[in-house]
Amino acid sequence: MPLSLHHIVIDAHDLPGLARFWAAALRWRILSERDREIVIGPDETAPVGICFMPVSDPKTVKNRLHLDLTSAAGDRAEEIERLLALGARRADVGQRGDESWTVLADPEGNEFCVVRPKETLIG
Repeated sequence: MPLSLHHIVIDAHDLPGLARFWAAALRWRILSERDREIVIGPDETAPVGICFMPVSDPKTVKNRLHLDLTSAAGDRAEEIERLLALGARRADVGQRGDESWTVLADPEGNEFCVVRPKETLIG
């Protein structure tokens, strides 16, 4: 069997807090919760989930890997506002202002983007 992606793992200072933020952000569920691991996903049969593992040190530098999220074109601004209300914040990683994405950071500072849907991008 070839390799396939199982989980995306995110280190967390506040393990339950960060897992709950992402579950709410993605409208996913907590699938498994242990002392040192919380897994979220759309359901138990989903091919990929996000696993949160505890770390004692806070995040200090820009992510080398980040998530890109998207929505329907008409819902994008509303979804960004919903994420901000959940605890995300706007992040500056050197963008110019004309990008097709908005950079946000989760409550622990992990950057992620809300990108315009593919059908709205030209070229």
